[in-house]
Amino acid sequence: MKDKPLILLVDDQKQNMELLEAFLCPSGYAVTMASGGEEAIKQLSRKRIDLILLDIRMPGMDGFEVCRRIKAHTTHRLIPIIMVTAMQDTEDRQMGNKAGCDDFISKPVVKADLLLRVRALLSLSKK
Repeated sequence: MKDKPLILLVDDQKQNMELLEAFLCPSGYAVTMASGGEEAIKQLSRKRIDLILLDIRMPGMDGFEVCRRIKAHTTHRLIPIIMVTAMQDTEDRQMGNKAGCDDFISKPVVKADLLLRVRALLSLSKK
């Protein structure tokens, strides 16, 4: 029997992670959470993460830096990263692309959009 895909939720706001969890778990995904960048990077060495939903604006290490560090690591660089952001600025999205993110989802998160993007990136990463 195949395990559920494990998605790492990274956000300094617990209610944001709880909302994403409420969308993902009933749809067949397992989640684990990290409240910041350092914690997220540590989780990668402890668990087999299939996809990361990453907030950009966090205290300490922001999402751009987290993304850069993950994509620079040979073991983790192929993990798809979706940045979840309230930012609509083209420059911020370009920074995310340069950091190596695979997609963006705007806040407030729409459940159908989230599930579509997660499913698409997970299917591409399996090929």
